[in-house]
Amino acid sequence: MVPADGKRLEGIHCSMVFRVPAPAVVVISIEGTDVGELGEAPFQTLMPLLIDDTRIELFIDARNARGPSVDVSSDWARWLLAHRAQLLHVSMLTGSRFVQLSAALVRSFADLGETMRVYTDDRVFEGALSNAVGNALARQRRA
Repeated sequence: MVPADGKRLEGIHCSMVFRVPAPAVVVISIEGTDVGELGEAPFQTLMPLLIDDTRIELFIDARNARGPSVDVSSDWARWLLAHRAQLLHVSMLTGSRFVQLSAALVRSFADLGETMRVYTDDRVFEGALSNAVGNALARQRRA
């Protein structure tokens, strides 16, 4: 499970921080070049969050990523395809054209269509994340 203060996965070329700022809202921040050195750890970190019938909103902040390897992109596409029924949506912020193209390929291979949104403007991404957190917290208060 991801602790309240987040979980950090650290490699030589890349790091990922996983946070859950509100129920069913997951944020992954990626820095560096993901060449696969983290192995299955990112997917193992996400699995406990996919419980019951809860669909999560997955936000991937890749503005500081230099791009994944082809193998890593393929792994993410397979994982997203396998779990797309549990994803309300995937929102990804890219910081370079290369990462944006990689995200578009992952969206296509995972057959996510409109379920995956790719952002290039950090203000719009942060606004979408803020709205998701606010809505999730409001739902929690009503429950």
